[in-house]
Amino acid sequence: MKTLLICHDGAILDQKGLPRWLASFSDLVGIILLRETPHRVWRRIRREVERSGLVRFIDAIAFRIYYRLVLAQHDQLWEEQVLRDLCKQYPQSTDEIPVLYTHSPNTREAEDFIKARSPHMMLARCKTLLKENIFSLPSLGTFVMHPGICPEYRNAHGCFWALANDDVDNVGMTLLRIDKGVDTGPIYGYYRYKYDEVNESHIVIQHRVVYDNLTQVKEKLIEIYNGSARPVDARGEPLPTWGQPWLTRYFRWKHRARKRNA
Repeated sequence: MKTLLICHDGAILDQKGLPRWLASFSDLVGIILLRETPHRVWRRIRREVERSGLVRFIDAIAFRIYYRLVLAQHDQLWEEQVLRDLCKQYPQSTDEIPVLYTHSPNTREAEDFIKARSPHMMLARCKTLLKENIFSLPSLGTFVMHPGICPEYRNAHGCFWALANDDVDNVGMTLLRIDKGVDTGPIYGYYRYKYDEVNESHIVIQHRVVYDNLTQVKEKLIEIYNGSARPVDARGEPLPTWGQPWLTRYFRWKHRARKRNA
């Protein structure tokens, strides 16, 4: 089974941990590392303002400032420990895997890179929506481990918005195959863990729904490759696509989490 990974340069768990995991059960034939340009960042900002409005955008910026000042250092130490654990669990070196650095997964150079390696499956861990001419290149499709339960919590930060909506039973990760929509493709599994909403940040939670379930996801990808896996029946109601977390909703979530815990 030949696989290819797309992720962001600097996202240490995806960039350094996932390749070892993929190489442990498949032939990892390439990695595309995304280095976003300021132009692409501004495009994402404009989309967020259009989706949420100026007031909510300011709310989202306030949360980013709060996260950086209060939560980021703890989460970084947690990520570094998880990476050390992954390197012990999957010791195989991936230094010889071909790597392409580009600003978008939809560039011509990315398309040529994927075509030259002919993966059966591609795993996309990126913020950019893939165009059809890209996600359709692998013979078995392109998959995402979406941190959110679909179809209810599509797009960004699905775990955060489930918790912010007091939907505590819908916190998890969805393994799905990409199609033309936003997290609307065939679903091959839901994965959860016993999270601690009082003491864990939303970043830790959305990482753990992925990294605590790598063994189960590996088994499912092998089933897909062998032709024995079938999509599951997604019975939830699609909700509007979610955006960046808001500081006001974060404080409300944590207040209600402490009440639930008590």
